[in-house]
Amino acid sequence: MSFQIYCSLISGVYIFAVFCASVNLGFMLRIQFCKLDVINHYFCDVLPLFQLACSNTYINEMLILFFGILNIFVPLLTVIISYIFIIASILRIRTTEGRSKAFSTCSSHILAVAVFFGSLAFMYLQPSSVSSMDQGKVSSVFYTTVV
Repeated sequence: MSFQIYCSLISGVYIFAVFCASVNLGFMLRIQFCKLDVINHYFCDVLPLFQLACSNTYINEMLILFFGILNIFVPLLTVIISYIFIIASILRIRTTEGRSKAFSTCSSHILAVAVFFGSLAFMYLQPSSVSSMDQGKVSSVFYTTVV
């Protein structure tokens, strides 16, 4: 890839991140909070803040779900497509030893990708009616320490 493509990709990611953060912040400013000011969580994230809200947070939760799906599945799909090409290239390696070495390298990376995206999906893609605050604490500690 050329330097211009790298810069375009990086710029696109930053623009999308600023857009997501701005939309979430704009809707977050509309929420009214109760007098409680203690976030009962280890990780200061937007989901524990919803527990302190007195007003309806349905739109905010839908935005988190929508942007979470985009931020998790688009990169995951990119990784999966690239691994399809990588595995096709590995299968063209003639020696068993070379193929085995390439697969062992790829398997460790696939495991790291699965842990990263799995913990993100577990944190952000669950409905609030299913997830609990304690479950969120465990997943945030796991995400913070392992990933």
